[in-house]
Amino acid sequence: MTDVTDTLQLTVQHPRPGLAIAAVLGDVDTRTADTLRREASGILERGCPHLVLDLSQVGFCDSAGLSALIGLWHAAKAVGGVLGLVNVPDRLMRMLALTGVDAVLPVHATAAEAVTTMTAGLFTSAGEHGSITRTPEDGGTSEPTGVQRTACGSAHNPAANLS
Repeated sequence: MTDVTDTLQLTVQHPRPGLAIAAVLGDVDTRTADTLRREASGILERGCPHLVLDLSQVGFCDSAGLSALIGLWHAAKAVGGVLGLVNVPDRLMRMLALTGVDAVLPVHATAAEAVTTMTAGLFTSAGEHGSITRTPEDGGTSEPTGVQRTACGSAHNPAANLS
């Protein structure tokens, strides 16, 4: 059984101007999702529109945590930036894939890869409409039309959007 904690900590590094890497420590759930949203939004608003969340130390993430990640994606976009995820645990990666969020949130294997991509301007926009339109085909066993593999191996669907 997973030990659920009531605390969440962010440790922030600033490798380049306008870019922050925040290591998230703890569970991201109904008790801590607001903390993640508040702290990470503060980073975005203080002049770091490009944010990488290192999730390697996240033991558990529920729907409130997923909602917080989507909200942060919107917040980054609102300030002209991007949100990237790195070191995503397998269980959370499965949740992102099942919900289609992996198609719009860039997922990278390492923070260095995310920083390189962000500074090279290679992040792709999820689109202009802002809602998830992706549905699993063939019972979810195959990717929908238009999905492309990125260098990190995550799926990207140019037609899928979040609102």
